Amino acid sequence: MTTARLVPVTVEMDGDELDAEDAWHLARKHGLRSIAVGAFVRFRFGDGFTNSRALALQTCLAVVPFLVAVTGLSADIDDRRWASVVARTVAAVAPGGGTEDALTGAVSGGSERTGEVALVLGLLLALVSMTTAMAQVERGSNRIYGIRRDRKAVYKYGRSAVLTAILAVPVGVGFALLVAGGAFGDAMVAEYGWTSGTHRTWEVLRWPAGLVLLVTAIAVLLDHSPRRRQPALSWLALGAAVSVTLSVLAAAGLSLYVKVSGSFDSTYGPLAGIVALLVWSLMSAVSFFYGVAVCAQLEALRADEPDPAEPDPGRPHQRAVSNTRSVSGGMGS
Repeated sequence: MTTARLVPVTVEMDGDELDAEDAWHLARKHGLRSIAVGAFVRFRFGDGFTNSRALALQTCLAVVPFLVAVTGLSADIDDRRWASVVARTVAAVAPGGGTEDALTGAVSGGSERTGEVALVLGLLLALVSMTTAMAQVERGSNRIYGIRRDRKAVYKYGRSAVLTAILAVPVGVGFALLVAGGAFGDAMVAEYGWTSGTHRTWEVLRWPAGLVLLVTAIAVLLDHSPRRRQPALSWLALGAAVSVTLSVLAAAGLSLYVKVSGSFDSTYGPLAGIVALLVWSLMSAVSFFYGVAVCAQLEALRADEPDPAEPDPGRPHQRAVSNTRSVSGGMGS
């Protein structure tokens, strides 16, 4: 149960929705440090860590069947070079011995019928898992905004299914560009003979394209997930940008740790890829809900409700008792 303070719905004096300019004025007025600290407190008391763990698990349950679906697609189109590109990309992104050989063998050794089955079942499982993940996003966002109850189950999961259908492509493409784009470019050089100029252009363009896709998709998700009227997308884009930035930094840090330590693969063996996926998904989920907390705290400041959490029930009572004794002592003397 959340103990984050409820964020009032605020609009401009003329009834317009809050936008990026309003968010910028608030950030300048209160300071970035104050907003960051208040957002973390709101995240913590809004069960942010609990909902992040749940979202991370559901994300993993969606990513794994999606990779199976991609492998099935490679077998279905009967293109060995594309199958090798997929195998190289997945092997580079997810550490773990034998990943590339396993994927290549599965693709080259499987029949077209096997690829179709893997494609259909993988996509269905991924869509179901992503729908439950979207529902978890609503639950976590509501708690951070101080909303104690979600929508009714039919509306909650129906809305989650619609959001999954709408946002699956931009989120998937944006994720692929940022996280797997470098490995994909290297694989295309090896398999399709990309020139150095083409590869350099790809490396330059994939970052802004991926960032725009993810920030827009997350802003739309923030707009429709909480059970409340939200500000304009430009206002929510600030929290979305925070989420994407933290998630990219987390992925880069994890990748650097795996390469520098040299013991990650030897420690976890065949499970190294799964462990890396679990760690990355948890850090990304925490980043996402922290971005939600930034949006919520900004709007709370706009409504002159700076305290991100409800007061401790015991402390006001203790202060009241102390004040009563003080007054009584003064009257007696």
